[in-house]
Amino acid sequence: MGCLALLGAVVMAAPAQAGVSDAFGNTIISHYPRGEWVKHYFEPDGTYAAAWSDGRRLSGRWVIEGQKVCLIELRPRQLISRFCTPMVQASVGDIWPSRDPLGRSVRNELVAGRR
Repeated sequence: MGCLALLGAVVMAAPAQAGVSDAFGNTIISHYPRGEWVKHYFEPDGTYAAAWSDGRRLSGRWVIEGQKVCLIELRPRQLISRFCTPMVQASVGDIWPSRDPLGRSVRNELVAGRR
């Protein structure tokens, strides 16, 4: 079973759904070196939401494009209109390095349930 790496962020064809299904109902947390974090929530219907440690919130949609997961239709509007990142095979409990949309290093973690 695979998952995706995001901002640690994914219209969904049946084969692509298998690649992100571990994220459904769970939380991807992007940890920054100074202690900040972003929690990412992916839904099977293509909706996406994020919550930052400082209280900011974001919503949008995710799509699969080749081997990447892309965030689109972001609200509130951002400096970038979309963000794509390579898919990563991950299961609950896995941790992997990534970059946020501004190129900053983050440590992503897939945790069970919604946090």
